[in-house]
Amino acid sequence: MSDTIDISLMRERVETIEALPTVPATLKQISGMLEKPRLSIEELGRFIAGDPALTSKILKMVNSAAYGFPNRISSISHAIMLLGLNVVRGLLLGVSVFELMRRNIEGLWEHSLGCAVAARWIAQKKQVKEPEEVSVCGLLHDIGKVILILHFPEEYEKVQAKAGKEGITLHEAERVFFDATHSDVGSWLARKWRFPVNLVEAIEYHHRPRLSKSAQLETAIVHVSDALVHAKGIGTAHDDLVPAINPDAWGLLQLSVNDIKAVLDELEEAASSETEVW
Repeated sequence: MSDTIDISLMRERVETIEALPTVPATLKQISGMLEKPRLSIEELGRFIAGDPALTSKILKMVNSAAYGFPNRISSISHAIMLLGLNVVRGLLLGVSVFELMRRNIEGLWEHSLGCAVAARWIAQKKQVKEPEEVSVCGLLHDIGKVILILHFPEEYEKVQAKAGKEGITLHEAERVFFDATHSDVGSWLARKWRFPVNLVEAIEYHHRPRLSKSAQLETAIVHVSDALVHAKGIGTAHDDLVPAINPDAWGLLQLSVNDIKAVLDELEEAASSETEVW
């Protein structure tokens, strides 16, 4: 459409997110931290430990059903040691950006947490080496929605209204008003913040998993997790359709009926036991 917002303008705005006045000061600092080419575990630990609010939020996430550790993790250094640098970087971004979710898109925080829980379960079932990284993929897969609503609030209200009125997904409605979708926007940020390719592709292609080249399994997991969380009805405000599951992604995962039931049970248990997080 000729009146859609141009992709070059979108990318220019998104990639200067740290200058956006509506972004909290903490997120500006996090943006600078994540862009460092040689960020060390010690430096990241000091940064988080220096902010009691961030420390509390990350430890709450680490001790939630999304990660399922049998023993409580009480320090950031312990969390980094168990989860690794990339996972904690993703959590740092998640707990800061998704605070904006609660204020701007009803239900998106709950949906994202549900995807983190489902993605971790499926990753463990498929014996992925780092299931916690796949959980972070699930947590961050819709980050582009937050950025779009921050940069283009009037247009995104129209997106939400169109999706609700016409019975289409937000992803479909976005294409009417923008030259890029939340999947594209999220991948731009993931690259800007130097996240690994599996996270970039899981964000970029979670609606089109067949396009993933380097992270087919992780992307398929997030794609299917997204659909299952929608089917469960967790965090479905403004986007209550269950997206169609790509046959190739489904075939790659080879999940049984019992597997699906187990994932849905896991989501039910997580939603009922994590009231403070959800």
